[in-house]
Amino acid sequence: MEEREFCGLKSFFLSSTASEWDDVSGVNCRKTTETRCDFTAAGLLQGFPRHFNVSLRVQAELGDRVSAWATVPWFQHYRNVTIGPPENMEVAPGEGSLIIRFSAPFDIDTSMVTFEYYVYYWEEAGTRKVKGPVKSNFISLDDLKPLRVYCLQVQAELVWSTQGISLPGNLSNTSCHKTTLDAATKLEQAILTFVGASLSVVLLVGACFFMILRYRGLIKYWFHSPPKIPLQIGEYLKDPAQPILETLDKDSSPKEDAWDSVSIISFPEKEQDARQSTLNQSAGPAQLSPERGH
Repeated sequence: MEEREFCGLKSFFLSSTASEWDDVSGVNCRKTTETRCDFTAAGLLQGFPRHFNVSLRVQAELGDRVSAWATVPWFQHYRNVTIGPPENMEVAPGEGSLIIRFSAPFDIDTSMVTFEYYVYYWEEAGTRKVKGPVKSNFISLDDLKPLRVYCLQVQAELVWSTQGISLPGNLSNTSCHKTTLDAATKLEQAILTFVGASLSVVLLVGACFFMILRYRGLIKYWFHSPPKIPLQIGEYLKDPAQPILETLDKDSSPKEDAWDSVSIISFPEKEQDARQSTLNQSAGPAQLSPERGH
């Protein structure tokens, strides 16, 4: 049977305050062919205490043969850990703001250490700004310009105040988001829209009135209704066989056939004087003719 080499990590640790090796609970790295093992336990109560300064040892096995122990250098979790970026990050655009939610890179004993967070943000092609430190995993970036695109990154920093240790973590990936309108901007936009619409209506009415005054003759010509065919002619065109005069007499209005009576009153005396005046005018030249002959 082929013999296989195993790396038997016996899961023991030695603290700086102890003289014996202790078993690491909650971590199983026995009889593995891998050349690595994750000693991060599922909870804070398992694994080695994270504030301890510990050392691990490794032993290899090959069949019945066992190697000597190889000791890993001293390690203190809260001092030597590599801190990744915050996890589960969500960004919600607000009214002239960006609301950021995230979770810690890993679990910590808050009675000993804390996480502080920084948000680096900038407007596209703008100057980079920072907000922090903030201990909450809920950060709101306020006083941003509405309807603008902002990019941001979040960073976690592990602070062990009793030891005077601050370990900055890695930055999150850059994400860009567009803000929405705030209430004041919405009101301002509504007022500007109303004023603009009112001015447009006034200008349009003024332009129409000016055009009417300037081109009223042409407009009157365009909108002048064409002459209508008289009703009698229309009836005749419908039935050309019908005599035109009878059609006109039939369709003529009674008011058009009405006649007004005229009375002449003569006065005898005035009529006689008028006749006498007429005779005198006629006889005048005849009487003067003999005298001109002499």
